[in-house]
Amino acid sequence: MDMKHFNRRQMLKVGALGGLSLSNYLRVQAASKSTSPTRSGIFIFLEGGPSHQDTFDLKPDAPSEYRGEFNPISTSVPGIQICEHLPELAKRAKDYAIIRGLTHTLADHGIGKKYLLTGNRPSQTLSYPEYGAVVSKVHPSAPDLPSYVSIDESFVGPGYLGNEFSALTAKKPTYGIPYSVRGISLEDGLTVEKYNSQKKLLDDLDTAFKGYEDLDESVRGLDRFGEQAHNIISSPTTRKAFDLSLEKPAEATRFGRHEFGQSLLLASRLIESGVHFVTVRLRPAEFDFDTHTDNFSRLSNLLPPFDKGLASLIDRLKERGLFSSTAIMVAGEFGRTPKVNNQGGRDHWARAMFALMAGGDVQGGQAIGETDKLAGEPKGAGYSPEDIAASFFQNIGISPQKEFQTNVGRPINLVRDGQPIKQLFS
Repeated sequence: MDMKHFNRRQMLKVGALGGLSLSNYLRVQAASKSTSPTRSGIFIFLEGGPSHQDTFDLKPDAPSEYRGEFNPISTSVPGIQICEHLPELAKRAKDYAIIRGLTHTLADHGIGKKYLLTGNRPSQTLSYPEYGAVVSKVHPSAPDLPSYVSIDESFVGPGYLGNEFSALTAKKPTYGIPYSVRGISLEDGLTVEKYNSQKKLLDDLDTAFKGYEDLDESVRGLDRFGEQAHNIISSPTTRKAFDLSLEKPAEATRFGRHEFGQSLLLASRLIESGVHFVTVRLRPAEFDFDTHTDNFSRLSNLLPPFDKGLASLIDRLKERGLFSSTAIMVAGEFGRTPKVNNQGGRDHWARAMFALMAGGDVQGGQAIGETDKLAGEPKGAGYSPEDIAASFFQNIGISPQKEFQTNVGRPINLVRDGQPIKQLFS
């Protein structure tokens, strides 16, 4: 190899070998010299669009074709009622806030998910980052831990922030089956084992370029950050954080012997270990709220695991003194139609939906906003996904007005429209 004619661009291409998007992330992280965050975050995304009027916004006085089959039950907060299939969350209503009257106009799964997972209305010219990518950039974790983990997979990605702030993707845990860190992957399915095999080539190249002193630090440091990247995905700290076998059987049972409950148990372990953001987004088929048919029978199976898992997450974070330092949000991409269709289902409906927020500075024990008597529209202006995003970021400790440079050549506010919902914090 002719060293004299090996230019910087070629060197950077070498750096891409072995999945160095993580290395680049570490390099940028070091350059930013960010301080530790005051808050961590967990976003529980309910894939498919959960029915608001069958969960947290029931209308018992509506006609039967709108009301549906479920009955409301009282909660620990006088005047607030939720679905009968959520008894554990009813007991803990003082711990979270319900946002009713959340509204938008994008009743399509693809663009709806992009909207709710980023807090910005999708654009053809600009790719917005998901919540965890923002936290990864602004508040990176300790050197031997990932800043952002996505269970089961990321949908949106880092957008204009760049691939260095992508999620570390972890497979869904299954009760009774040992959780393998081999399931942790980086970009393009890169695993620890693949990384180890490719790292030798990178090490050899790093050795070959020793003494190439005229390169700037960002290039000469690739070997250093490559090593650090390797340390993250193979370190004892990371492996311990993902090791559910360390949990007592009773704890695993408390969360529920299902993928949703075990995913929330894993999310809790990651936050306890120092990971700063976790998204729980289980792919459809296993935990799918897209109930065009048999809405009520399907929700009868979906809501108990959701109820048990989320209640246990709240309890565990409180027990470990982390509830006040962890911002939690629960939402899907939209709600469901007010009227039940002829197949016993509810179809896509973006004009009314719900979100839950808890932890941090959120004042639980309240229902914010209201929908009309058929749960079809908000009363008043309602709240937008941007308002929810601004509130969530504020609760994490990141200003929603923070500016970032984008790939279209101009700075942009983190949340372009919307304001934090004041009632959430008072």
